[in-house]
Amino acid sequence: MKTIAAALTTLLSSQHVAGFAPAAGVSRSRSISSLRMAETALSQDELKKMVGYKSVDDYVESGMVVGLGTGSTAYFAVERLGQKLKDGELKDIVAIPTSVRTKEQAESLGIPLVTLDTHSKLDVAIDGADEVDPDLNLVKGGGGALLREKMVELAADTFIVIVDESKLCDGLGPGFPIPVEITPFCHEHTIRVISDLPSCAGCKPVLRMGSSSNNKCDGDEIAVTDNGNYIVDLHFTGNIKNVPKMAADLKRVCGVVDHGIFSGMTSAVICAGNEGVTVTTPQKKDKIIFNVVVASAVATSIALIATAISRRR
Repeated sequence: MKTIAAALTTLLSSQHVAGFAPAAGVSRSRSISSLRMAETALSQDELKKMVGYKSVDDYVESGMVVGLGTGSTAYFAVERLGQKLKDGELKDIVAIPTSVRTKEQAESLGIPLVTLDTHSKLDVAIDGADEVDPDLNLVKGGGGALLREKMVELAADTFIVIVDESKLCDGLGPGFPIPVEITPFCHEHTIRVISDLPSCAGCKPVLRMGSSSNNKCDGDEIAVTDNGNYIVDLHFTGNIKNVPKMAADLKRVCGVVDHGIFSGMTSAVICAGNEGVTVTTPQKKDKIIFNVVVASAVATSIALIATAISRRR
């Protein structure tokens, strides 16, 4: 069954952007019956690899400036970009990494790197997310790279989000804490101001300790980001009532550098689950649903038809 999944990745790649990427102002929608993708579910890493590879295959072309995200899913997009450059399928690509970890991975793969200082406009950015709500609002920053991610992804003409189905939620808040990057100076004061915001009512602010690359308390020292700042994670027990307002309110707090709410930025979400791969666009949040089993059956049918025609001749 994994072979079929790999075949689907190749099949989808061959369709490229014109077949599956959302056109400007248009939300394409096609539904295929939801048979099981496999008798044995694919692992989470296999699902992440599918969307990571598909994002590069469908949205990256030679000559582009590409933003490289950070995290376990974005890792596979970076890996795929390195493969296609090495094989000569892509040329004249330069990329902007969103963290030290991504920079090191890209350098190891021979991906040419630049910065926003020399390339302020990107063609596409590809990154994962910690949560995605029905309005395609995102929570990002679980890995501590939210500031660089947002700077790079806001500069991109197209922002592709890649996730597995475990990251989909009914509403932001209770499933994953909202990271907020703050200055070390008077950080306790800044945390109190944040918790007093009406739009953040009910949140429990927790200063990140240990490593900045996760929101688990794994050390005694305050976690420090690549930018030398701290992170406070806002824990909610219920859905955030007004995500865009909370995002705006946080941004206005003096002492807040930025936050992990990415609202109104998403061009498309590519999501892999055990029933297929979906591409969701923001216009009407329609879904293009692909199914490995069905795709395989279609390919088999085409082969049988071609054989029948050949025999008649």
